[in-house]
Amino acid sequence: MRTPALVLSALLSILLGRATRADISAQLAAASAPLVEGIPEVAVVRLRALLTQNLKVEDWRTVAEKLAEALVATKQPQEALTVLSDPRLRNVTAAVFWRAQALASLQRWAEALSLYAQVARDQESPLGAEAIFGQAQALRALDRNDEALQALNNLFANKQWATQARLRAAELYVAKNDAANARRVLDELQPTNAAERKQRRLLRGRLELLLKKPDRALDAFEGLLKKPENVSHTILIAALSGIADAHLQLNTPESGDDVLENFIERHPQDVDLALVFAKLDELYRAERKISRTELERWARDPSQPRRGLAQWYLARLDLRAGRRDRAMESFAAVRRSETKFAELVPALLEYAQLTLEEGDLSSALGILNDARALQPNPTLRDRINLLAADVQYRMKRFESATAIFEQVAHSNSPWSKLALFNASIGWLRVGNYARFMADYANFEQQGGDADSGTRLRLEEGLMQAMKSDPKAAESLANFVREFPRDPHVSEAWVGLAELAFHSTPPRLDEAKKDLAQAAAANLTPAATERADYLMIWIEDASSGNEARVIELANRFLQQHADSRYAADVRMKLAETYYRWHDLPNAQTQFELIAQQNPGSPLAEKALFFAAESAVASMGAHSLDRALVLLDQVVRLNGELKWSARSEEAVVERKLGKPQDASLLYDEVLK
Repeated sequence: MRTPALVLSALLSILLGRATRADISAQLAAASAPLVEGIPEVAVVRLRALLTQNLKVEDWRTVAEKLAEALVATKQPQEALTVLSDPRLRNVTAAVFWRAQALASLQRWAEALSLYAQVARDQESPLGAEAIFGQAQALRALDRNDEALQALNNLFANKQWATQARLRAAELYVAKNDAANARRVLDELQPTNAAERKQRRLLRGRLELLLKKPDRALDAFEGLLKKPENVSHTILIAALSGIADAHLQLNTPESGDDVLENFIERHPQDVDLALVFAKLDELYRAERKISRTELERWARDPSQPRRGLAQWYLARLDLRAGRRDRAMESFAAVRRSETKFAELVPALLEYAQLTLEEGDLSSALGILNDARALQPNPTLRDRINLLAADVQYRMKRFESATAIFEQVAHSNSPWSKLALFNASIGWLRVGNYARFMADYANFEQQGGDADSGTRLRLEEGLMQAMKSDPKAAESLANFVREFPRDPHVSEAWVGLAELAFHSTPPRLDEAKKDLAQAAAANLTPAATERADYLMIWIEDASSGNEARVIELANRFLQQHADSRYAADVRMKLAETYYRWHDLPNAQTQFELIAQQNPGSPLAEKALFFAAESAVASMGAHSLDRALVLLDQVVRLNGELKWSARSEEAVVERKLGKPQDASLLYDEVLK
């Protein structure tokens, strides 16, 4: 039997415990109240403070779950994931749900989907129906629309979620151009409030567009704008977009742009202004005569984000009109803006692409870094990284480029397979065949298309050939044997021809036969360029027929003017003219090399031999021209500087200026 003191102590403990739990419940209710009232930022502050108290594990979990919910509501999903990573929340259904919500906010849809499915399977969870709805949203984002519709259908019988599920289902049916099912679901809808009725009206307008009844669609959309009470901002922007689409169907884009321009004029800082500008640009593209007045006025106005968006779409307007210089000025203005925001990331991407096309690699990389600093969403970030890797690759920073490709390849990016393909090529370029084989195997495991897999095999052989790897001939021979009908097999045959030509001693007959096989296999543009280039050297080495070499070189320069081999071919042409004693043509070709490749090591040699050609030709004014060319060689201060001075002395003597020649000889001797 317990003593009275022990009984009293036990009763006090129970009563204090109940009081403490009641106190925590009251504090939690007070801290969470702002979340219900639509001010989750206040809830975050209060819940964080409550979480620092010495709480029992069960109470701590309850507060942490509510804090995660508030963080998701305040668009701080990464912070929510940090809170939810605590081991005390492991396998807690509510925590799993909010982790899914946070991942969905970060557009990490594949990860969110598996967590939603986990919660949906828990039949005792009060969050089951909400998890099914989240599951449908994730499936839709992953372009698995049929599965999304199936998930939504499971909610049609749920009193709480039936209306929202039908609205989302109707939206999906419209997106799939399934007018019959969209109409059926909309007819079944029984909205319970004004907001739901507005959503239904919007979807009916979109359905009328699908049915090619733009007049009726306009009535629906304009009704939402005329009576904006209980119209959410999302529906308002969707109605504006619908009005634009209706006018596009009616072929009256000029009337549609008035509505959107009026909205932009009245709301220069709207959070969805980028969407309105994008739709306005569609209307401008459809107009025969475009007025730049509004865009130019907004581009001068300091109000952001309107000013930056106006500069961007002015640039697009100029690009379509063929005024590239003006477009680049507008893009530069976007980049210079002191106020930058994430909606301008696509503009900077376009600017970087145009800059890359102009060959300014360093500037393109700088623009991409500016875009990355604006913290874009994951999809845009992957696009930035892919383009940056492409720039790095063109700058011959192969390891840096490959590292970026690898990063994107191992993400949830829609471009992961493309990045993996490029990473494989990068590893080949740096000579890391082990990493190449690993990525190649990974590419096949991920279901990479057969054409790309075959292309990787070809690239392996070509890269080995470029690096003089002894395995190159075997790799290319295996390729032509295994893939004789591949569209790129001609490139493998040209690769084999190059290996035969560069062997010691050169196997010229074999090289010619390989080129004949390439021609029979329908040459690709890349194979044609390399085959035409190689044939010049084969002809030069085998026949000694200078007229034929000159013919082939001239044909190459006509057909492949922008080729990376053009300077080498022109040098061969000039040298052949020189050997053939066609000195005027030799001089012309040497001078062209120097003009077209001013920073190249070929420039000094070309100028020197242009001068030699001028001296040897003995034509009128040729010696004066030779002096000019030799002086250019001297100013380059390269290996041929003193040879050029000696030649200048010879020319001065031929011109009857022995004193000038003597001074030049003295300079050379010193």
